Amino acid sequence: MKKTKQSSFSSVISVNPYKNTYFSGISSFLTQTNSPQYSKDQFAISYLNTKGFINSQITITKNIPQEDLYDAIFNKVYDDLALDQAITYQIQFIETFNNLDENNRHFHVFIVDPITIDEVFNETVNKIKYLDIIIPSPLLLKSLYSREIIDNNGVHCFVYFQENDTFISVYSEQEFLYTKSIKYSLIQMHERFCEIYGERIEYKDFIHFLSTHNLKDTLSDYKETVIKLYKEIFANINDILTYVKRAYNIPKLDHLYIGMQISTVTKLDEMAEVELNLKCSNFEFDYGFESHSAYIDQLHALMHIYASLPETEKYKCNFTTFIRPPKFIQRESGKLIIISAASLLIAFIYPLTYWVLTYAQTIQYELMQLEYTEVHNIKTTREATIKNREADKSKVLTLLSQEKQDYTDKKNTLIKIREVKVLYPMKAKLLSLLTSDLNKFNINLESLSYSEKDNIKKFSLDLVASEDKKITQLLEYLTKTHEGKFIFSLEKISFDKESKKYFSELKVKIL
Repeated sequence: MKKTKQSSFSSVISVNPYKNTYFSGISSFLTQTNSPQYSKDQFAISYLNTKGFINSQITITKNIPQEDLYDAIFNKVYDDLALDQAITYQIQFIETFNNLDENNRHFHVFIVDPITIDEVFNETVNKIKYLDIIIPSPLLLKSLYSREIIDNNGVHCFVYFQENDTFISVYSEQEFLYTKSIKYSLIQMHERFCEIYGERIEYKDFIHFLSTHNLKDTLSDYKETVIKLYKEIFANINDILTYVKRAYNIPKLDHLYIGMQISTVTKLDEMAEVELNLKCSNFEFDYGFESHSAYIDQLHALMHIYASLPETEKYKCNFTTFIRPPKFIQRESGKLIIISAASLLIAFIYPLTYWVLTYAQTIQYELMQLEYTEVHNIKTTREATIKNREADKSKVLTLLSQEKQDYTDKKNTLIKIREVKVLYPMKAKLLSLLTSDLNKFNINLESLSYSEKDNIKKFSLDLVASEDKKITQLLEYLTKTHEGKFIFSLEKISFDKESKKYFSELKVKIL
């Protein structure tokens, strides 16, 4: 591995904050570190799981100047996604290029709650102090194209199972397109396995089975259950890929890479190829690293590749809040210490320096007094301005409240108009439909009524027929013909000896 762009760093350490695993890289050799420590010569990189951030796409007009772009994206994200205004989310974005849209710019935005950053990386920072990069895990896949580990174009899907998360990411023409977290992390797979199997087994036994048994030739009792679990997972993946193709107008997916955070004997890519009818390969690439570890988590390897890339070949999407301080001579405190040391040295060499420093301090004090007076005046002016703005805000809020009330009144009026124009004609249409069915069976309608209570709409039809059989035939026909639209009920059929007619009340509930 090449040295990172930060020439002062001699090594790179990658962090999986969810399992607290660390890999240190020097040149092209990776070593797992069980007791990581802070080193000023060490470049630190980590990632956020897919379920740790919100991902969306937004469009911004090209008329927005570049210096105002972040503010425009920030405001649009809060409006479009209805984010909580009380939380100051961290927002990063990458631009996608759409040659068909000449008026707008398109961006993928990634949104993270700062509390999530603190909770996920608290233990890591206690060990190594600083993290130079925290990147959304799906964006690490860009490294595969930048290093030409995957050198062909097309639409590629990546599925990677981790202990705490499993993500699906789609790249089109070597650029990020879509990502989603699915509910089949290794922990969730274990829970689902126990549900299907009907018996609780230890998590470590489940992982051991996945790591050491090949489903093609194993005779274990777990085999059938694991196969059912994989089929369920692939069905879920297929639903997501179907959505992606429809949402992004993709004719077909060219390739799928699938793998796990743990080593497995079963060829997941072969199973996926059969279930998804899509060309598949194992998510285990040749990165050119050497290591004593039998198996390296693919995300650790991707982080080391990412750290070695030039800035122009990777996505700039960094959520770290654990920035290391600048070099000593660049800090204000460092500058102060250096100046103080130089002053003392000069004081010993030239005794008159004391008098000069005293005079300089007096001048500095007077200058600060002048600066204080100016700042105080500015403060007073701004406080008055803020007070005026608060008064204007109160007036605007009052006006807004009135406008909302007017809006509500107009809305209610339109609802009533709709009820008159739409719903009443609908009753006549439904009645016409039912009476046409009565004519088919030579049944007369003596009277009808309509009622509506608790949002339940009902017709009541008093029927007259020469034979009771016609009424029952009518009921059977209506039930079959209008299934899902009405519910028909008939309590009794009575016979009038004088008129020699059959009478019955048919109740119709509108669904």
